Amino acid sequence: MGELLYKGKVKEVWSTESPDIIEFRYTNQISVFDQIIPSLIPNKGESLNRTSAHWFNLVEKEGICETHVIEVNAPDRILARKFEVIREPGAISRDKENVFVPLEVICRHYLAGSGWRRYERGDAPSEEFGFEPGTKLYEGIKLPNPYLEVSTKFEKFDRLLDREEALSISNLSEKEFDDILAIVIRIDEIINREASLRGLIHVDGKKEFALGKDRVPVLVDSFGTLDEDRWWDLESYEKGEIVQLSKEFVRQHYLDTGHYADLYKARQENSKEPPIPELPENVIKETTQLYVSMFERLTGTKF
Repeated sequence: MGELLYKGKVKEVWSTESPDIIEFRYTNQISVFDQIIPSLIPNKGESLNRTSAHWFNLVEKEGICETHVIEVNAPDRILARKFEVIREPGAISRDKENVFVPLEVICRHYLAGSGWRRYERGDAPSEEFGFEPGTKLYEGIKLPNPYLEVSTKFEKFDRLLDREEALSISNLSEKEFDDILAIVIRIDEIINREASLRGLIHVDGKKEFALGKDRVPVLVDSFGTLDEDRWWDLESYEKGEIVQLSKEFVRQHYLDTGHYADLYKARQENSKEPPIPELPENVIKETTQLYVSMFERLTGTKF
């Protein structure tokens, strides 16, 4: 049966009969802005698991890097290699193997989401995203080059890190850090290629890693889904319209209702956060349809 080892915002990690193998179980929960929404999205867990497995398979097939996947053992579950998790910043020794890297790597190809909000607030100038100083940017503009960010993994809220702090927290060598960043770029080349063939734009997404034997980078967790990545419709974008095809659709609901503004203010003032309201039934239904249809569109497989 196994034992529940960890319960995240949208998935659970269970032990198995083998001490070296864990089972990821994807739930129908959904979260935005680091808050779990008190509404379930039918079929969401299965669509996430099967979509992520599709990308893992492509990464392995094209020889990009090792992955943690052993077997998809149920529509909403996957057996994976187990890595030691050390949460204390800087506590991972330089010779430690089979250990989780306590960072998230975000790769942006268009200015959207939190990147756009940082620019709009004046927290990040245009040159931060690869443009000439003083360039006036707009939401959805294509970035000159892939833009990499690194954020925390084990803090209460995701926090962007500069290179120095990322190296300090993870205790990676300069080369190990750069190797991981290079792998992310190569993975996104695959995703962008496949997405464009299906009339989609891959806007941005995050990746997580472990270090395996001989500290070789291993791609872990899940990626390329509607939870970790942002997608737009290509044809609509070329006509000047952004059609959200990812969890940004749900984020936008809470931006429109004013919940995000209240939440952001509370976090800035370090005051009590407002609880996130349930989703309306029509948004739940639309979100379910979106997860299923996007699984089919991204993988070319019927749900």
